[in-house]
Amino acid sequence: MACADLPALPLQVLLWRHPEWAKQPAAVVDRDKPQGLLLWINERARQSGILPGMRYAAALALDPELRASIVPESEIAAAVDGLTQRLWSFTPRVEPSEAEPGVFWLDATGLQRLYASPRDWAVRIKIDLASAGYAASIAVGFTRFGSYAAARTAPAVARDGIRVFRSPDEEAAASREVPIARLGFDAKLRDALHRLGIERLGQFLDLPVEGLRRRFGKAAYDLYCQARGDDAAALDPVLPTEPLEARVILDHPESQLDRIATQLSAMLAPLLQTLAGRHQGLSHLAVALRLDDGSTADESLEPAEPTQDRAQIESLLRLRLGRVQLGSGVTELALAVRGVSTKRQQLDLFATRSRDLAAARRALARIRAEHGDDAVRRAYLHEGQLPEHCFSWERFERLEPPRARDLAGTSSGGRPLVRRFFPSPIALPSRARHEPDGWLFDVADGPIEETLGPFVVHAGWWLREVVRHYYYVRTSSGRWLWIFLDRQQRRWFLQGEVE
Repeated sequence: MACADLPALPLQVLLWRHPEWAKQPAAVVDRDKPQGLLLWINERARQSGILPGMRYAAALALDPELRASIVPESEIAAAVDGLTQRLWSFTPRVEPSEAEPGVFWLDATGLQRLYASPRDWAVRIKIDLASAGYAASIAVGFTRFGSYAAARTAPAVARDGIRVFRSPDEEAAASREVPIARLGFDAKLRDALHRLGIERLGQFLDLPVEGLRRRFGKAAYDLYCQARGDDAAALDPVLPTEPLEARVILDHPESQLDRIATQLSAMLAPLLQTLAGRHQGLSHLAVALRLDDGSTADESLEPAEPTQDRAQIESLLRLRLGRVQLGSGVTELALAVRGVSTKRQQLDLFATRSRDLAAARRALARIRAEHGDDAVRRAYLHEGQLPEHCFSWERFERLEPPRARDLAGTSSGGRPLVRRFFPSPIALPSRARHEPDGWLFDVADGPIEETLGPFVVHAGWWLREVVRHYYYVRTSSGRWLWIFLDRQQRRWFLQGEVE
């Protein structure tokens, strides 16, 4: 078994976008906020003492030159898919890691007659990846974790970044010397082991197993078993499949979208039949329209669930085509579909009356098809010192069933209070001279009758200092408003309202 490691693959994708960061400390973060977590870092950042799992603000304190940004999961997934296809040229059994993008396990057996040696095979893989712009290290060994650990340190041990072991014992001895900081350990576990003076994998493996599980939990125990080879799972490869595509060249340029949609529907039917033969449902549909002026219009869509429902797919396709602006007639049509295995859903034992979740998912899929993939978003909560930094709007991928929440202990006799606030605070006008004391900004609300506060928030010291004094105020009309005084601007703002 061999392991190809493309170190910090999402970071490599990021550096394609920002080549000027190549010689600077750089990192990929989960969100572009001071409290964002560092997910992947380069060697320049590691030399400054920066490690994955740190907060962006803490890493900036170690090295103010650090550059960081977000890499969408769609870009990472596309890179992994492309790399898997490249690696199929060297072995038909390739398993990309689900936990660490950029780690691939390869089946190196049965290739003796194709390559002079295992090293020759590994060198050819490395050259091919380098031609595509990827930096990689490769280890050819005997176990999943052993080859993975060796690949992580191959650039520091071997000049060409390739290690080949002759025996399992040689692989095991090399793995024990691998620093834990180079492996995919959880940040909290890594820091806890560091405080105990445990820096290398061999020291971790020498810990008593029962004490390890009791002190660090099941995740650490599972990692321990994997490193020892006790849980040596067989390779679970992603097998290559022929892409499902269809292409039609039109006799005359066509500019009527209805006719184009009808032709695409006819092309779609045999592709769905092929997917049905594979026991797969359509999960992704790509359309390419070649125009008479030589340009190309590309569109893609995804149904709410992998499906064989032709009517549903055609409906989404027509909605997506409604967004296309044709500058000239279409001369060529191309379709490409991707499917995934579908499982027959078990019937409910008892009928329950609830909202139709599948119908809601189909409705959201129609919105995406008509208005674009970014049209459906939701607010994701995360840590932040200022209220407007405590959430971000991100793409909403999938609607899940609602989960009941225990409301015991909430205020107002068990009824939760909802604090609604604006994404950007609204500046309040100064009190007019003719208004009596206690009036806020709108005569209809009446004077302030009750005040709670101040609650001081001091934040933004790493960029721009912000000092706010927050108050909850109740007006005579019964509204509870959430306001604050900005000490720098010496002005009042309306942040939101409590309902």
